[in-house]
Amino acid sequence: MNAPSPPHPPARRRRGPARKPEGRKPRVPTVLWVLLLAVAGVAVYTGTAQATPSSGFVGATTAKATYGRIFSHVQTQDPQFWNEVMNMVGTTDLYVQQNTWDPGTCGGCIPSTGWHTHPGPSFVIVTQGSVTVYDGNDPACTPHVYTAGTPNNAFIDPGDGHVHIIRDESGAVAKTVAVQFVPAGATRRQDEPAPGNCPF
Repeated sequence: MNAPSPPHPPARRRRGPARKPEGRKPRVPTVLWVLLLAVAGVAVYTGTAQATPSSGFVGATTAKATYGRIFSHVQTQDPQFWNEVMNMVGTTDLYVQQNTWDPGTCGGCIPSTGWHTHPGPSFVIVTQGSVTVYDGNDPACTPHVYTAGTPNNAFIDPGDGHVHIIRDESGAVAKTVAVQFVPAGATRRQDEPAPGNCPF
């Protein structure tokens, strides 16, 4: 008859954190990778879909200045009654922009600024050719044409979220000069997605 085996000593409890096997890294589940790639793809698509870049259009800043508070009130009686009031609270950046639309630079396309807005007003004068302005909040997509050398050679864009696009539908080069007032440090031009009210 064999003698009974001596009892095994109780297993020792390890103290401290358990060791991971060397050379093995935690694996990200395949489903998580698929979700991450899908989210990244949607982000890229959304950024591309919302962008309405310009084509055949170049804008250049010819002058810029920053002003403190601006207050002006001028009233005249001669030769006729005229009243001007300007009150800008806070610091203002003033831009002078030279804008050019040239179908020759985009293979004969219709040159366009793309849909955009500005944080402040723009006073625009057409100095060469004709431009056509469309407002993003106009369901009829009404064209507003402004032509150099005519009584209808200028317009005001109010800014403050007013989305618009300026196109040169004449087939020739067009140019404007714009004076813009925006809050100091603000982005002068903000691209916007096409509002969907126009066929282009």
